[in-house]
Amino acid sequence: MVGTGSFAREHVVALSQLSGVRVTHVAGSDLGRAQSVAALAPGAIGTTDIAGTVGLDGIDAVDVCNATPDHKRWVIAAGDAGKHVHVDKPAALTVADFDEMVTATEGRGRTLMVGQTVRFQPVIAELQQQVASGDIGDPKLLHVTWYTGHVWPNGWRGWQLDTALSGGHPVHNGTHSIDLAVWLMNSRPVEVFARQFATFAANMPMPDSFQLLVRFENGSLATLELCYALRQPGEFLRRIVLAGTEATLAHSTEADPGLASPGHPVPPASIEGALAAQLAHWVHSIRTKEPFLVTNRQARAALMTAVAAQQSLDTGQPVQIEQTVAL
Repeated sequence: MVGTGSFAREHVVALSQLSGVRVTHVAGSDLGRAQSVAALAPGAIGTTDIAGTVGLDGIDAVDVCNATPDHKRWVIAAGDAGKHVHVDKPAALTVADFDEMVTATEGRGRTLMVGQTVRFQPVIAELQQQVASGDIGDPKLLHVTWYTGHVWPNGWRGWQLDTALSGGHPVHNGTHSIDLAVWLMNSRPVEVFARQFATFAANMPMPDSFQLLVRFENGSLATLELCYALRQPGEFLRRIVLAGTEATLAHSTEADPGLASPGHPVPPASIEGALAAQLAHWVHSIRTKEPFLVTNRQARAALMTAVAAQQSLDTGQPVQIEQTVAL
């Protein structure tokens, strides 16, 4: 494991529960944090020697789950060392960086999977299965409304608020919904228009909310609305409507059963267990050489759209998305 933050902790716990998997090392810039996260996996060692660790003999795979600016460096190092690699989203800050990461892994006979966790949420998997079966005909219009409590209090650290380090809100957080749109529409994004605004977190350097309009090559359209400023940390509300030529699919987390109380939010049943399923799929696909659910062509398309969305925020204009690889 490369990374010692809260998400890295979740990854270590999930990986440690998989049959036949042993987490050997947790590597990061702070030894105390590395040792704390390593303590979650029996026998794991905490270390600050990231470069030496990813190249160790006997390690089959590396999970890169640190800050985005360092993803490229350690994915390439692990690929050069002959390891399979899983990298948290967003995979990179630029498409060129992502292409180098793919070359360093897949180009050397290993694999790279981007951790698009939303695809592994039970409700999203069910929606995609219905789309793939042809139940709704051709998807034409997707509307995603996504609200969560992430900013309050102090939900984002300094590097996440610096566009040069995080890629901006559409890249850092928007990749979730953009990848969802690419997956459900199964078409190439060709244009994006974005706008941003402040809601509760009006004094934050980066606006906490934004909207995207994404047009696809097949003529379909996605409207993606994201707000990360609900006041209760962990609070979550998402509505999805997908209209096709024959029928419409819809889901809202408001319909999920369960109770939640202030200060103790409970993940909706429709999204629970996604990370464990994602990492189990990663390990299974490495072992069996079966294709990953998250293809790198689609991950690349989502990243390219997110980068273009930030350009749209900067210019106030729609941005054409020039894809060089078909989905």
